[in-house]
Amino acid sequence: MKLDPLSLRLFVAVMEENAIARAAAREHIAPSAASRRLAELEDVLRVELFVRSNRGTEPTAAAYALLHLARGVLNDLDGIGAQMRDFRAGVRGHLRVVANISAITQFLPGELQRFMAAHPQVQVQLQEQISTAVARSVAENAADVGILHHGSYGERVALLPWREDELVLIVPAGHALARRRSVRLAEALPWDFVGMHPGSAINHQLTRAAAELEAPLKLRMQVTSYDALCLMVSAG
Repeated sequence: MKLDPLSLRLFVAVMEENAIARAAAREHIAPSAASRRLAELEDVLRVELFVRSNRGTEPTAAAYALLHLARGVLNDLDGIGAQMRDFRAGVRGHLRVVANISAITQFLPGELQRFMAAHPQVQVQLQEQISTAVARSVAENAADVGILHHGSYGERVALLPWREDELVLIVPAGHALARRRSVRLAEALPWDFVGMHPGSAINHQLTRAAAELEAPLKLRMQVTSYDALCLMVSAG
């Protein structure tokens, strides 16, 4: 079964204009040719789209269902045209990047600015994900490049070193550890922690380190950004 985009566009016009003559004028086609195309569309789909009478044509339930589907197909076709126009205009590539929040907040803004300045014809799409999801996106070809926490993510991805990150402990200004120049994790574990969102690499690292020290990690709450984390700690 082959569907003609021109017939689908004409069908959508008929549904929106509520008259074949007006739809034909909108699509720059003769009314007789429009009626013939609609009849051919019904033959291809093997379903009645319009009930014809002396008072005109009335859409059937199948017509309303097809209207939703046809609009989706036509939008997809328009999207293909728009992307090809991007190439004609000089946007010659799309780069899909997924990264964890550490990379996005610390390193990527400057890196992306330099890359896009050097390659103005490449469109970059950036999405934040936790490290495990980053690895999965790259493995499943949902992303071209992923930036994540070092770890084991299976054989479907190759890991290359990029940047080194440093973790620090933050406490409220009046906290017992506030005046210390350095602190070991074992000394901080007796207090409640504000952690990052579930599944994040930092939480995994803290949980593993606490287990090695045979001490519980008291995650009182979890947030999705470093700003929120700092605000929660600041508020005690």
